[in-house]
Amino acid sequence: MPIVPPTHSVERSLRRAGAKVVVGLDEVGRGAWAGPVTVGAAVTGLRRAPEGLTDSKLLTELRRQALAPVLADWVTAYALGSASPQECDELGMTAALRLAAVRALEALPVEPDAVILDGKHDYLGGPWRVRTVIKGDQSCVCVAAASVLAKVHRDGLMAELGEAHPEFGFADNAGYPSPVHRAALEEYGPTEHHRLSWAYLDALPKWRHLKRVRDVDGAAQGCADEQLTLGF
Repeated sequence: MPIVPPTHSVERSLRRAGAKVVVGLDEVGRGAWAGPVTVGAAVTGLRRAPEGLTDSKLLTELRRQALAPVLADWVTAYALGSASPQECDELGMTAALRLAAVRALEALPVEPDAVILDGKHDYLGGPWRVRTVIKGDQSCVCVAAASVLAKVHRDGLMAELGEAHPEFGFADNAGYPSPVHRAALEEYGPTEHHRLSWAYLDALPKWRHLKRVRDVDGAAQGCADEQLTLGF
């Protein structure tokens, strides 16, 4: 099935409502066992998007790598924000996503009037004016741009981190579940780059004592709902 290119439809509706600067946000790393969660923020205006732009997950690695520098030059502005594995453990995923998003927005050289957020849940909130769009990374140009820029940045970071831990295969799995990642966790235990409140530790008797339990009401349950287990 051919990929339908994203449009400026949602951005135009926000502009008609008075927003001059509209920012697209997308996250990467939410479901990973290791590494930060990263949020990309992109301002694109209403110019025609580079050919082939869509949700980063629908693109091959080679296509993402080729498209990212084109986008970096094409967008009006963009920035990236991250929350570390330790911050994910301490805050829970929803708060960690907000922290990463705020860092991205505050790093932009322009002040947003409105934000288009991929998904159905508004993890950002005020003071920003937020429009959530399910599959916004496929349908909205600015969100798709943020998606690709964030994905390529985080994948590169995980490949660098993996140089010190080649047995985990971070260059290939970017910290997400994979057979290589599972086997390395079982044998070596988590590294300093792993999230220690995540459910995968429940399936590792040898390393279960390392699991962290947060004190924040509801945070641990909310985090567990978003995680993948080892499946042993």
